[in-house]
Amino acid sequence: MTDAYLLPILMLVGLMAGIFTGYSVAFVLAGIGLIFAFFGDVPMLFLSLGVSRIYSGVLTNWLLIAIPLFVFMGLMLERSGVAQRLLRSLAALFRGMPGGYAFAVAIIGIVMAASTGIIGASVVLMGMMALPTMLKNGYDPKISTGLIAASGTLGILIPPSIMLIVLGDQMRVSVGDLFMAAVGPGLLLGSLYLAYLIFVALFQPSRMPASREQAGTDPLWKVVLDLTRDLLAPIILIVSVLGTIVTGVATPTESAAIGAAGAMILAMLSRQLDLAGFASALLDTTKTTAMIIFVMIGATIFSVIFRKLGGDQMIIDAFSVHGERPYLVLLTIMLLVFVLGFFLEWVEITLVVVPIVAPIVAALDFGLTPEQTLIWFAVALSVNLQTSFLTPPFGYALFYLRGIAPEGVGIGTIYRGIIPFVVLQLVGLATVILWPDITLWLPAYLSQ
Repeated sequence: MTDAYLLPILMLVGLMAGIFTGYSVAFVLAGIGLIFAFFGDVPMLFLSLGVSRIYSGVLTNWLLIAIPLFVFMGLMLERSGVAQRLLRSLAALFRGMPGGYAFAVAIIGIVMAASTGIIGASVVLMGMMALPTMLKNGYDPKISTGLIAASGTLGILIPPSIMLIVLGDQMRVSVGDLFMAAVGPGLLLGSLYLAYLIFVALFQPSRMPASREQAGTDPLWKVVLDLTRDLLAPIILIVSVLGTIVTGVATPTESAAIGAAGAMILAMLSRQLDLAGFASALLDTTKTTAMIIFVMIGATIFSVIFRKLGGDQMIIDAFSVHGERPYLVLLTIMLLVFVLGFFLEWVEITLVVVPIVAPIVAALDFGLTPEQTLIWFAVALSVNLQTSFLTPPFGYALFYLRGIAPEGVGIGTIYRGIIPFVVLQLVGLATVILWPDITLWLPAYLSQ
């Protein structure tokens, strides 16, 4: 049996080795696939199947047009100054309270996640805005950096999320249903962060002291009015994007176009958009989209050859031992993904692992329909993959934050600061797995 699966095993080993060389993941995936097509004596004519799948599944896939549109929307919103104004308003609302700035950052993380979904931009933006002020006011560097990194990654889960679009495409489930299913778990994680901050503010207030700068002289009614005004724009944008999907007025791709146009208009009205900024946003959008598409092309070649050499059957046989214990299979997959998240980005994990394990999960008996099982699994997987941004040694959110952190805040401080939030994410993941209704209730309610 091992000899029959020797080539698929070597393909996986070669993939990991290639990724650790630091070479482009897209070319590693495609190169490993072509090399093992030669060693496995795969007919050259069979490779035309890979070309066909690249054309139909990637290059002409209408759904994937939403990716550059949502990326552009996030970049435009970041340039509009909405987050800066929200931070000032929320800091004024929590004036004189221990942890006031921390509460403001956590709430902004939730709002910006539902508006952008761009992890790098969110972490860098909040790090530049909030971290120096928090440190200046005596905040513990560990809790400050951990909170900014964790709240900045909520955009990978809370819709509109690029990862959910890719997962929907790979699992062949409705992206609209995935968006709605992710709302509950996303708010759950945000609530866990806030609960942790409340606990620290109550029992360890010296780590998040009340700020004198927050204690302005404006009356409470004016503070609330300013906050309402600053929340209006992102709320309108969120409703215009998610609302059109929920009501069936627009597909996710069409709603992405609405969001991109709305964010650009918002940036123009804020007088924060000039020709250079517009060109920079287009360039960043192109880079991000090209990276994702090239990885998808490479993953398509890899998966076609991997399956031809019996790799999918190898995975099925490996999990069939526990076929009568579906939660053990699910736990094994989640543990595998969590470990891979230490070394790989969500793009590689999603495009390589998901097509292999999704059919296995769909066939398991969790008391749900196959479609419900896939939606629940996709959202649980998204919660799990969020940790890949936060876990060393290659947690990208940690390096984004380190790049803009003030002098004296080292990577060791950031690593230690993120530990409580990774634990909270694992608690959130366990909650989502144990109670599937957290994920499935909203899609079921809206479909009535």
